Amino acid sequence: MHVLATIAGVIIILAVLLDAFETVVLPRRVQRTFRLTSWFYRNTWRPWTSISGLIKSPNRREAFLSYFGPLSLLTLLVFWAVGLILSFAFLQFGLGEHVQLGNEPITFGKLLYLSGETFFTLGLGDIAPVSTAARLLTVLEGGMGFAFLGVVIGYLPVVYTAFSDRELEISMLDSRAGSPPTAAELLNRLGCCPDPIVLDEIFRDWERWSADLLASHLSYPVLSFFRSQHSNQSWLGALTVMLDVTSLVLAGIDGIHPEQARLTFAMARHAAVDLAQVVRARYNPHAPDRLPKEVLGTLRKMLAANGLRVRSDEEADLKLAKLRSLYESYVEATARNLVITLPPWMHPEKKRDNWQGGPWDRMIQAKGLGEHAKPADEHF
Repeated sequence: MHVLATIAGVIIILAVLLDAFETVVLPRRVQRTFRLTSWFYRNTWRPWTSISGLIKSPNRREAFLSYFGPLSLLTLLVFWAVGLILSFAFLQFGLGEHVQLGNEPITFGKLLYLSGETFFTLGLGDIAPVSTAARLLTVLEGGMGFAFLGVVIGYLPVVYTAFSDRELEISMLDSRAGSPPTAAELLNRLGCCPDPIVLDEIFRDWERWSADLLASHLSYPVLSFFRSQHSNQSWLGALTVMLDVTSLVLAGIDGIHPEQARLTFAMARHAAVDLAQVVRARYNPHAPDRLPKEVLGTLRKMLAANGLRVRSDEEADLKLAKLRSLYESYVEATARNLVITLPPWMHPEKKRDNWQGGPWDRMIQAKGLGEHAKPADEHF
């Protein structure tokens, strides 16, 4: 029993330390078949999404899903801590000798208690190690407890800083592409701008955003579960809109140069493919078509009404279809895994942006203060 306990303790401590290193320190995706963190998220996300399916209100369901990311991050830290405490209890049982105040017999439950108080550096001293191996294990676990505290202190701010940086561009997309954003709305608002540099600058910003998204979500995969501030926004939706917009530009729109759009599409597509593998998304051959021919025709008419002449010949259709095939299956599979609704290519009717709403609007209208004012979208 002592030998088995020692072996179990060594295996658990090595597994937890390796998993923590790969999750917190190693800045790249790990392709090993089994990982503790992957097992943890796979067995917590599925029941969480099953419960969310019982919530009928979309806003409440999205709010419920938004709790998973931060809560899972804290639970994962607890999971690691429990694993280390258990592993040192096994090692103390297999290698150590101890005495307790009152000369009571030492059981595994009391060694588990000793491991816990040592890991959290309580130092109560009611159970004392007397052998060299037991004392060495106690000192080692106490040092590891300090290191674990340092990891928690350093890890959480980094994750939330990456989340804030991600959400900045998503919030700015609200006034540029609608709520939820669409490719048609972005081109309607900015594609007909007399200065082509404006759209190029936006594409350049989103090329950098896509690169930051890829780097941060590969280093900290838990960010994939962090939802945006509004229920009609998401990092995947924003990435998809940029891929849609740049696909249309590359397929051909008179007056819009495709050079920067090509670079943005390449970076965004790279992010979509790699992040689909991070969340273990699977290809679905029966996924619905996001842009049927009739919708594409309506989209072209809408853009033409705003002065944007989109190529509609057979060559343009084939090029657009090829570009879409490079990313749509990946974003669709990722959206299915993360329970995210992808934005359409266009809205069938005009929707109010998030910035145009507010909690006092109805009260203001009830008092008649808005009767002589123009609607917010007319000012815009």
